[in-house]
Amino acid sequence: MEAPFEEFGSLVFGEKQMQERLPKPVYTAWKKTVSSEGTLDRQTADSIAHAMKRWALENGATHYTHWFQPLTGATAEKHDAFVEPGPDHEPITHFSGKNLIKGEPDASSFPSGGLRATFEARGYTYWDVTSPAFIKDGVLCIPTVFVSYNGESLDKKDPLLKSIKALSDAATKVVNLLGEKDVRSCKPYVGLEQEYFLIDRKYFEERPDLRLTGRTLFGAPASKGQELSDHYFGSIPTRVAEFMKDVNKELWKLGIYAKTEHNEVAPSQFELAPVFSEANTAVDDNQLTMDILRKTAEKHGLACLLYEKPFDGINGSGKHNNWSILTDNGSNLFAPGEKPAENIRFLTFICAFIRAVDDNALLLRMSASSAGNDHRLGANEAPPAIISVYLGSYIEQILYGLYMEHPSQSKNREATPTEFNPISGLSYIPHDNTDRNRTSPVAFTGNKFEFRMLGSSMSAAVPNIVLNSIMAESLNEIAEELEGIKYLQDVRAKALDICRNIIHDHKRILFSGDGYSSEWVKEAKRRGLPNVRSFVESIEVLEDKKTVKMLTDLGVYTEKELAAREEIYREQYIKQIGIEVRTLLSMTRKDILPAMTADLKFYSDADAAAGKAAPAYLKARVTELSELIDETYKASEMLEKDFTEVNAAGITKEAGKKMYYDICPEMEKVRSFIDKYEVIATPDNYKLPTYEDMLFSL
Repeated sequence: MEAPFEEFGSLVFGEKQMQERLPKPVYTAWKKTVSSEGTLDRQTADSIAHAMKRWALENGATHYTHWFQPLTGATAEKHDAFVEPGPDHEPITHFSGKNLIKGEPDASSFPSGGLRATFEARGYTYWDVTSPAFIKDGVLCIPTVFVSYNGESLDKKDPLLKSIKALSDAATKVVNLLGEKDVRSCKPYVGLEQEYFLIDRKYFEERPDLRLTGRTLFGAPASKGQELSDHYFGSIPTRVAEFMKDVNKELWKLGIYAKTEHNEVAPSQFELAPVFSEANTAVDDNQLTMDILRKTAEKHGLACLLYEKPFDGINGSGKHNNWSILTDNGSNLFAPGEKPAENIRFLTFICAFIRAVDDNALLLRMSASSAGNDHRLGANEAPPAIISVYLGSYIEQILYGLYMEHPSQSKNREATPTEFNPISGLSYIPHDNTDRNRTSPVAFTGNKFEFRMLGSSMSAAVPNIVLNSIMAESLNEIAEELEGIKYLQDVRAKALDICRNIIHDHKRILFSGDGYSSEWVKEAKRRGLPNVRSFVESIEVLEDKKTVKMLTDLGVYTEKELAAREEIYREQYIKQIGIEVRTLLSMTRKDILPAMTADLKFYSDADAAAGKAAPAYLKARVTELSELIDETYKASEMLEKDFTEVNAAGITKEAGKKMYYDICPEMEKVRSFIDKYEVIATPDNYKLPTYEDMLFSL
């Protein structure tokens, strides 16, 4: 009988392999490097490289690559073979410490946002010693950071690692000040729930919009959608189950703890969720997961759609980012404990997070945004674009009891007495302390915060960079207030005072109601909470002085790196919309208008043949098709004209906003006419796969 987990981690050169294959002094040197207590010398690097090469060859690898995450949002790799000519021109295998530690891919074509000129091709990759090497498709992949010739970050991993360190330093400082002197480090842990669609590959190949943009640019709803909720958690289709089985095998070989899989709400939509892991590893693993989902789907004659909103009228896909902080002794800082001291720590970290989110709501909104996610956020299937925090009634009651001791509440204290001590009351907190609020962008779910805005196709790096950084800033502010207090009981008392002040100053961010409702939009405005509608507008936060100061003070980004990212994100948005416009125009002219014309001829000929006896149905159809052809043609011509004008302005703030506010609605107008036509189109003339074909064929 096959042992399903026998190959778990077999394609990972992790700590277990290092311990088994490296001399003890080399292994110890690597461990010290991982914990930032030492650096690798050339001899040690050569020894690790030799062991890694032997292991890779034993597992069938022929090439190696520095696997990195440039600012495209995807991953990148350049393969080099282990084989090279020896002294006698006989083939030998070679992989040195230098090959392991440093690489030099051509950086000229990757986004840089002006950090280097186009003609300056040098970019360097450096081994991330905290991420294990792995074998994928017969290639030894070495996770690396990617920097320019002058050292500026050109990727998403380097700032992530810096944000992890900033958070560790800040959290450790606060925990130590609260009395836990044995804690030496803290790390963010992340669990990412990956949603996706599967459709038959033949339909994917027949839809240029899906192939080129990731979403259907038009398509009338199928007669059935998700209204019966019969797909959600239903029996997994046999074809999909076989696909999932192979996905799990590949993920388990890579040491990824793929745990949960199920049907999602929309037809042909599914979810895969792993066990929590350290943030850096979780982000790497999610990139691998998306890659394996796509490639495995192809082997099964399927197409995996990771775009946030591939189909209109049904739910889109997200990537819920579950985030917590653990100490090096395994204590979760978002989990209350048995002792009052542990609960003071819990309250301190909860309140630090509340302040972090309220002070940086725009930055957090930007971190989870993309052109694709604009179609999903606030569409009664995903959180609204307004950032708020949901704690649940039990925790809110705890904080309310604490807040009653704030000086501003002296009049209310007698009128509304608390029923329990908020510190001891936490000892009895039920794990599921309240029903979940699926409309909340940021929700506390027992011992972690679930950031629900992130789009399914996006790298999880930026949201976690932001979460780590804003929390580090908030904790540093708390540490400043606690430092210098002599006695521990006074430190803890001060921590509770800080919590009361935070609740007083930032309670506006707490919301437990329906985030989908129009009333919440009005209430959020009354509270002064920002409501930025589009991704392209949200990126302006990267030039905000407060944001720049926070991220540069923490050492996560330089000012130049932030300016570069704002430019890159704006350029990517404008170019993405441009691809969609050109694809829509092409399909309209090559597929839709000719099909409409053929149908018009079909009905016109039938009407003429029937003569005076022609039924009203034929005459109505001829009129309807004539009008649709005219409306589609006029709308597409107007779209091309306006897009050409906006696109000529270049990569500017104004152009980005016009793409969102002018061009996108014009695309929707073209779509509306095509969708009306599709409802009455004859299958002989309309050849494109419909929503019914794509969503109900598995």
